[in-house]
Amino acid sequence: MQYQSFITNVLEEASVIAREQFGKVQSSIKTTDNNQVLTETDLEIGYKIVGKIQEKYPSFNIIDEEAGVIDHQSEFTWVVDPIDGTSNFANGIPTYGILLGLLQNDHPVAGGMALPNFNEIYYAEKNQGAWLNNQSIQVTSSHHLLENLVAYGIDGHQENPQLTQQECDLLAKIILSIRNLRTSNSAYDFAMVSKGAYGAYLNQTSKIWDNVAPQIIIEEAGGIYTDFQGQPIDYSSPLTKAEQNFNMVAAGKNLHQEILKIINS
Repeated sequence: MQYQSFITNVLEEASVIAREQFGKVQSSIKTTDNNQVLTETDLEIGYKIVGKIQEKYPSFNIIDEEAGVIDHQSEFTWVVDPIDGTSNFANGIPTYGILLGLLQNDHPVAGGMALPNFNEIYYAEKNQGAWLNNQSIQVTSSHHLLENLVAYGIDGHQENPQLTQQECDLLAKIILSIRNLRTSNSAYDFAMVSKGAYGAYLNQTSKIWDNVAPQIIIEEAGGIYTDFQGQPIDYSSPLTKAEQNFNMVAAGKNLHQEILKIINS
């Protein structure tokens, strides 16, 4: 697989930094969004990953959550989230991850996801399957949503309380249709879907760097990854989408349609 060694090696090095600093850092709330926090570890890991990309793939574009957009007019774009679940990381909660995905034009073609405190690295490449620490993984084959744990990540919208109330109404419908709800609101939830522990993960408040790596992993594990309307995630002109909000549904292939029916009922 063309990108496997690069992605997994970079994620392993980044994981060492995360584990060393886990439980020892302080965070600050981003002025642009009360839901978002930042630590020095985000910046250090982001700097390392971007540096590794520039050494190995100097002509490729980069979108990094903290560094922003680096435009080399390439058809390839690396998409980096140095710590996905920074609030968890900053509070000493181990359900956080590191995400590194690759777009070719507007399609994910490779991606990796590290869960440092679990010593897990997930990897996928287009048409090559999905892997956890070199073991093949698959989403659940279950046909019945009521049998499954499902994750839902939700942020509060102080600027629009009605939006949060509407989302909680939808969440209640989902909870009544599943076995139980789980939520780390981080890469951990994607990982659980990709290896079949959860039936699905939904989120209405995410960015491009939250999606590219998990999408290719879940799709290569046999799952379906769309927006809330069941449409493909739109990564066209990705360098213009750093500020755009994305909603997503990642699910086992036999459960995805059932979830969409609940969303759109």
